[in-house]
Amino acid sequence: MSAASLSAINDFVVKFANVNGSGSASANELFAKSILRMGVPVSPRNIFPSNIQGLPTWYEVRVCEKGWLGRRGGVDLLVQMNPQTWTDDLVELAPGGYLFYDNSKPLPLSRFRADVNLIGMPLTEICSRTYSDPRQRQLFKNILYVGALASLLGVDLAVIEKLIGEQYKTKEKLLSANVKALHLGHEWAQANHKPIGLQVRRADAVGDRIFVEGNMATALGCVYGGASVCAWYPITPSSSVAEAFEKYCQKMRVDPETKRNRYAIVQAEDEIASIGMCVGAGWNGARAFTATSGPGVSLMNEFIGLAYFAEIPVTIIDVQRGGPSTGMPTRTQQADLLGAAYASHGDTKHVMLLPQDPTECFEFAATALDLADRLQTPVFVMTDLDIGMNQRLCAPMQWDETRSLDRGKVMTAEELESGRDFGRYLDVDGDGIPYRTYPGTHPTKGAFFTRGTTRDPYARYSEKGPDYVYNVQRLLRKFDTAKTLVPAPIHTKAPKATPFGVIYYGSTSPAMDEAVDALQAQDKPLDTLRVRAFPFPTSVREFVLEHEYVFVVEQNRDAQLRSLLINEFDLDPAHLVAVLHYDGTPITARFIVDTIEQRLQPLRVVPLTGRAA
Repeated sequence: MSAASLSAINDFVVKFANVNGSGSASANELFAKSILRMGVPVSPRNIFPSNIQGLPTWYEVRVCEKGWLGRRGGVDLLVQMNPQTWTDDLVELAPGGYLFYDNSKPLPLSRFRADVNLIGMPLTEICSRTYSDPRQRQLFKNILYVGALASLLGVDLAVIEKLIGEQYKTKEKLLSANVKALHLGHEWAQANHKPIGLQVRRADAVGDRIFVEGNMATALGCVYGGASVCAWYPITPSSSVAEAFEKYCQKMRVDPETKRNRYAIVQAEDEIASIGMCVGAGWNGARAFTATSGPGVSLMNEFIGLAYFAEIPVTIIDVQRGGPSTGMPTRTQQADLLGAAYASHGDTKHVMLLPQDPTECFEFAATALDLADRLQTPVFVMTDLDIGMNQRLCAPMQWDETRSLDRGKVMTAEELESGRDFGRYLDVDGDGIPYRTYPGTHPTKGAFFTRGTTRDPYARYSEKGPDYVYNVQRLLRKFDTAKTLVPAPIHTKAPKATPFGVIYYGSTSPAMDEAVDALQAQDKPLDTLRVRAFPFPTSVREFVLEHEYVFVVEQNRDAQLRSLLINEFDLDPAHLVAVLHYDGTPITARFIVDTIEQRLQPLRVVPLTGRAA
């Protein structure tokens, strides 16, 4: 190693460049978990192609004892296992960083950079002389480099051995083979390379936090929230929500005495059928949800409009990806906000919950099922690939055992029998929410027929203008009621007064938290507001009006959150400054800091008077 060397303890980024289908995913995850087991927070992200085998794939692990979990930007150690992406990957490597590569065959000097440190290891050669089976040669090459990295970085080998033991605890042959490959790589690195400047040291910075994917947490939230019906059609990146829901139901939703399932999961022929089944189940009184992504929501629009106007509860988990059309199936974006908020034709507005991590995925999935029943309407849970398909360090999921399901305004047979006035679409107390009945509640009274066409408050067909106006205005009152029920935004004031604020949501949060800290260190304080739901409470409008300029940070091209804020509050667009990231990779703290600094320079602070009311 001749270049200047980066040095850091428990604060660096490792990026693995592999080929999809090579078996590298489990080895890379093993590496990340081993550091986590040493008490050091990690934040891994899997960047993979939308095919089964052969295309490039990357796995990025941020090691950060301070606890920052967003993408930092830049790479300190590149584990380069894919010659196809060599040139592009090398660009990301920081000066003084480390390039770990397979040097079984000599490479020309033109392939390297003079300002990075080279760590060659003849992985292919070692595997060829150790294993006769071609598949083993490929698979164990990955374990070899994990062993070598443990030596170079100071990762405790016993920790990795224990993780392998947990993975293959019932497969002794695989267990011993993997441990052998691990030691083979470790011993080779010890004999041929000294430890590098990037080191892992045991710490106590993880606490009681757990390591889990957002889709798994969402599925568990649906179980705890009382969902008994899931209809879905496979689509990346949401499929594992339904798959995890089935796994949890098999454990938690089977009658212990009769052994009968207390749930129904249907893989429908398409997204239209899946939402139709969920709407039907919701009308029948079941708690139902579907999991999909942007293309699926597009297909579901007509049924979503029916559920909105007929006032039927249904929950839609939208794990967002890049679009439009097929878009980027395996890349992340926050690109469905406008499409979900106003889904369907005509005048519609839908409740959206915006979780930031798996813990909130769990909480908001259960909350969405409550809100759908309470408000008798579709409710969206808007996650994305970054949250859904990556393991995230987060607070433990907790459940209040005394919590009961909020079924909203449901009239009983006794109430109907008492002569109480029942109008399926009648607003009796001014909150916009009518009473409903479950089918079969009463033999002659109640609403067994639900209209998706215009009607009067008693569900009688009507094309009279006043009846239609009554209904749609009442739906707006219901939407206003929703403002008081959805998760409130989280407002954090800067240490000193500032004319600048920032609004953000969802998976942008971990990078945003770090960026605000960095700007504060540069004496550029920002007040922050993390919105967690739509409709926005009035406090969101107040936050905007309290500042001269508010940066709106999001991951899409068209500034969809900014558009929602302007549309819903009639705000002056000039005072909402878009900070947009949409290349399909998760936003980084460095990008946010750099962009906000650029935006700050031309901004002129003006008096608050004269701004849009």
